Amino acid sequence: MRMQERPSDVRSSQAADISLWVCQALLVLVFLAAGSAKLLGAEAMVEAFDDIGAGQWLRYFTGVAEVAGVLGLLVPRLAGLAALGLTGLMIGAVITNVITDAFSILAVVLLLLSATVAWGRRERTRALLRPVTVG
Repeated sequence: MRMQERPSDVRSSQAADISLWVCQALLVLVFLAAGSAKLLGAEAMVEAFDDIGAGQWLRYFTGVAEVAGVLGLLVPRLAGLAALGLTGLMIGAVITNVITDAFSILAVVLLLLSATVAWGRRERTRALLRPVTVG
């Protein structure tokens, strides 16, 4: 037997869902711009990845990962998984920024937003990753 939700619970749930969509929209805008800049070879991006010293392949990989994350954020079923991937990407970015002495508050904010969306959409991610049973 399932308990009925109170009106305040429904409003709270709706507010949380709207907040997650706002976070997703912000992430889409920022990661689309950043991923596009990396893939199109914006001078600042080329220089930044030269400074890291890992080669330009990392710039392309990161750009593709960011754009793929954007696409995932736009698909409700994939949003949690995409946010989880972007969280991992941003953990790497923050670590790299600290190591190269190029700390970026934007990277930390994007990490926190991505983690928030990943956590908020965790049930969708669980459902997506749950094994399919025949039967």
